[in-house]
This record gives sequence, structure tokens and C-alpha cells, in this order.
Amino acid sequence: MGERRPADAVAGHWVDRHAPRAWRPYLRLARIDRPIGWWLLLLPCWWSAALAAIAADRTYPDPLDCILFLIGAVVMRGAGSTYNDIADRDLDAQVERTRHRPLPSGQVRVRHAVLFLVAQALVGLAVLLQFNETAILVGLCSLTPVAVYPFMKRVMSLPQLVLGLAFAWGALMGWVAVFARLDAAALLLYAGAVAWIVGYDTIYAVQDIEDDEIAGIRSSARLFGRRLKGAVGLCYGLAAGCVALAAWKAGAGPVGFSGVAAFAGHLTWQVLRLQERDGAGALRLFRSNRDAGLILFVGLTADALIKGLS
Repeated sequence: MGERRPADAVAGHWVDRHAPRAWRPYLRLARIDRPIGWWLLLLPCWWSAALAAIAADRTYPDPLDCILFLIGAVVMRGAGSTYNDIADRDLDAQVERTRHRPLPSGQVRVRHAVLFLVAQALVGLAVLLQFNETAILVGLCSLTPVAVYPFMKRVMSLPQLVLGLAFAWGALMGWVAVFARLDAAALLLYAGAVAWIVGYDTIYAVQDIEDDEIAGIRSSARLFGRRLKGAVGLCYGLAAGCVALAAWKAGAGPVGFSGVAAFAGHLTWQVLRLQERDGAGALRLFRSNRDAGLILFVGLTADALIKGLS
């Protein structure tokens, strides 16, 4: 069977050009050819680490924690995607954007995908065990929303909310890795990250509206319909507001709030550019959330640095 990339994969990625041919279906199963996924999983971890640095009067987020979060994000994004594709292989076969994924296209057998999932999960566990006991417990609790998410699109019209609960978990992890407890700042950051994820994944779902309608798959893009811009704007407004409150509770200064304002400005730009049923434009806006998240991380980190040096 000839190789075909999913429509939303990055053109010219090293997976397609340099990876051994036998490895490519597994690398695609883990979404290595779509790095935006692990970026979006990683960024709330880094926000939380930067916010904890501000609250703890540290000059910068713990570098080792940030590296561990990076490794964990790549591996657990791969594990989550593999699990999602195992659960969704029949639905994926009915959607144009996903029918060429490794499982529905027959490039990987289900039992091999399960073994690959276990291997990734074990690496993720090894990363998690490097943190304190409270962080390990909090990290393990993330498995609940991860486990139920693939089935939510069959039973609820807003499955992106469950995705948000899972993908935003890193907003708790950076804080608990430093303080070994959960405080209001971390919980507010988590709430903001959940709202951000519901917003950007609604944008992502615009690509599949027509196929989802045919296959009977539920999504927030279908739910909101012509109210799409307003709904995404509301999600993004909640995200910016909760992040601002989290920064305030952590004791952030003007530089940190400038980062929050720049983050909010980027989200506003996305809403203004969003168009119904413009799949290509929606994918570009979705991917731009990496930049939005990095803007916030840089602002919070710079605030910690200035506070630490003053």
C-alpha cells in the first residue's frame, strides 16, 4: 500500500524524508509528524513552572523540570494519540482528513499499536517518577480524562471539554513539582488552559464539520454553528481572564501581566480571522496557538527573572 500523509501533517517533515520506512507508520501514529500536538500539551506545563518560579521568588523555572516536561509531552502525546486512534479507527475511516492514518489505512495492526502504546506509556511513567510524590499522584490522575476522551464524541456535543481537562493537566504539574501542593494560582491556570483548549480545538474541528455531519460525530464546531466566532471568543476570554487571575495570585508584576495581555491579543486576532467552514484557515489558526502559548511563557519567565534580580 502506498504511503499517504494525513491532510493536516507537516509537509516535508523529517519523518517522511529521513525515517526508516518501517518506522514511519508508528511515528505517524504517535503524531511525530505533527509537532503542534506536543507543543500544546507542553505549554501549560511550562506556564505552570514559570508561575511557580514567580511565586517561589526563583529567577527562572527549574530547567530540569522543563526538560522532563518536554520529554513527557512528546511521549504522552504519542501515547494519547495511539490510544485515541485505536478507539477511533472505525470513525477515522469515515472522515477524509483521518482515513489515511496508520490504523484505518491498514499500515499498522491493532495489536502492534497496543504494544506501541504500552511502550510509550512506560517511558512516560519513567519521566513522572522523577518528580515528588504529590506530583506523581497528580500526574496519575490525568489518566481518567485521557481514558474517556475518545468516547465522548459519541455521546456529548462538546467533547472538546473533556480534551481540555486532559490536555491542560500540565498547568497543575509545574506548580505541584515546586510546592508539592495545589494552590489557587495553579487551579486558576488550569481553568484558563481548559478554556484555551476548548477554544483552539473548536477551531481545529472546523476542518471536519462536513464529514462529521455525515458520520454523526459530535464536535463543538457543529454545536456552535453560526455562533462559532462568539463561542470561541468566549472561551478565549475566559482563558485570558483565568490566566490573569492566576498571575495575580502568584504575585506576578507588570512584565508578567504584559505577557498575559500579549497572549490575549493573539487570541483576539485568531477570533477576528476565524471563518466558518474554512478548513485550511482553521488549521493555520490552530497551529498559531503554539506562538500564543510561547508568548505567555516568555512573559511569565521574564517576570520571574526581573523579580529574582531586583
